[in-house]
Amino acid sequence: MDNSGKEKEAIQLMADADKKVKSSGSFLGGMFGGNHKVEEACEMYARAANMFKMAKNWSAAGNAFCQAARLHMQLQNKHDSATSYVDAGNAFKKADPHEAIKCLNAAIDIYTDMGRFTIAAKHHITIAEVYESELVDIEKAIAHYEQAADYYKGEESNSSANKCLLKVASYSAQLEQYPKAIEIYEQVGTNTMDNPLLKYSAKEYFFKASLCHFIVDELNAKIAIEKYEEMFPAFSDSRECKLMKKLLEAHEEQNAEAFTEAVKEFDSISRLDQWHTTMLLRIKKTIQGDEGDLK
Repeated sequence: MDNSGKEKEAIQLMADADKKVKSSGSFLGGMFGGNHKVEEACEMYARAANMFKMAKNWSAAGNAFCQAARLHMQLQNKHDSATSYVDAGNAFKKADPHEAIKCLNAAIDIYTDMGRFTIAAKHHITIAEVYESELVDIEKAIAHYEQAADYYKGEESNSSANKCLLKVASYSAQLEQYPKAIEIYEQVGTNTMDNPLLKYSAKEYFFKASLCHFIVDELNAKIAIEKYEEMFPAFSDSRECKLMKKLLEAHEEQNAEAFTEAVKEFDSISRLDQWHTTMLLRIKKTIQGDEGDLK
């Protein structure tokens, strides 16, 4: 379907909206329904934005939504302004990630000012995802996941906060910030082990914390595993705990073959993902004379 006509129509609408805004600012315009003209211009910008979306001109759509957002703010319609900034951010995501982040941050400022922290947290997650996938800036993604987790905690949305924190832990470990990752995995593991619905996940978090400990220091890992077994007896019987003990033994003996064998055996039943594989390779590289793979 040809939407080029929509684009022309949108450009005309933008020009008409600009004129309305200018006339509302003039002395006579201000006397004769200035605000009404600004409201009409708002609607026109939003319609133009949707036409640009149909024509897949994402930057133009983002700009039009931004214009609407600014006018809504001028009219003290905070909620509508924030919504328009979010729409702008979603349009820019397809064309200009940096602009998308700017718009989403503008929306977040309005939502936090209104005390709408749960919505603000949701948009922090969106920004974090843009940094993850589009801009590949993991440090900044971590910062936004942390901020989202803070807001969720403040609103007692603990499971949403934990999801964000687990992202922070995963990336922190990848960036070799192990103490930070360990703290989060232990905290989330402790929070979930008493919950009948979530306790199955606790062993996974203690496993991840053990791996981070192991990379830092073998003795640390031994002490940590004993602590987890004491805190959460179900961890003792888990395949994850048994694997850790085999790996510690192989590492102590500097036996790279036994290390690889233990990992292979575990992987044949429970597939290890990229994160686990990365951490296990880092541990294995500390065995003397190791080739640095898990094959």
